[in-house]
Amino acid sequence: MDQRDAFLKKFRGETIGTVTHQSSSDELFQNEVLRPILKLQNDLFIASFINHLGKNRIDFNSFSVEKKMATIENSIQKDIKFRNALKGMIIALFTIDEYELYIKNSSSLNKRMMGMLIERLKSQLRLIE
Repeated sequence: MDQRDAFLKKFRGETIGTVTHQSSSDELFQNEVLRPILKLQNDLFIASFINHLGKNRIDFNSFSVEKKMATIENSIQKDIKFRNALKGMIIALFTIDEYELYIKNSSSLNKRMMGMLIERLKSQLRLIE
């Protein structure tokens, strides 16, 4: 297990964001674990969202910018299967210790994960189109 954990930490890269002694445990987890994973998996998230649009026959390119933003948000918040697939892409890159920390506070961390992912996809509309 130690080899896997060491590999994952090296593979994901450095902490993204500011971590101080005043940071909450959720903030630490966000900056040390979630942000590097979201950055690493970015292309996969975009490909997955494009696939989701195709499977659901959503004519994304014909939408206004506002409707595109709403579609991204609704797809992740309301489509449970899609959201769970995205969560799996993130959780798969947790170390054992990170996973144990995650399951203790999964509700709060899931909100952070999905919020960050929604914002990431919204900021990359041009790559989705």
